[in-house]
Amino acid sequence: MNKIKTAMAIQVLPMVEGNDKLISVVDKVIENIQSKGLRYEVSAFETTVDGEMDTLLEIIKESIEICIEAGAPEVMSYIKIHHSPRGVLTIDEKTGKHK
Repeated sequence: MNKIKTAMAIQVLPMVEGNDKLISVVDKVIENIQSKGLRYEVSAFETTVDGEMDTLLEIIKESIEICIEAGAPEVMSYIKIHHSPRGVLTIDEKTGKHK
């Protein structure tokens, strides 16, 4: 098992009008996650990221701020965090056999 200690799944739902605007805002959030250099995977409902707890918590905060800065008057976020000092399974360990 890899020594990743924290894994997170994040879904942001910016309250904006229209699917095009929604996708545009979510794309900005994903671009921010990409910029962190962490292992991540985008799916239809959420983005999963492996990393250190502090970095992942910062990503949550930044994701919400990005939505507000992009014009969303409010944001709903759904977060799942798995943390263990012994390490957690990585994205690849969890889903690699299904690709």
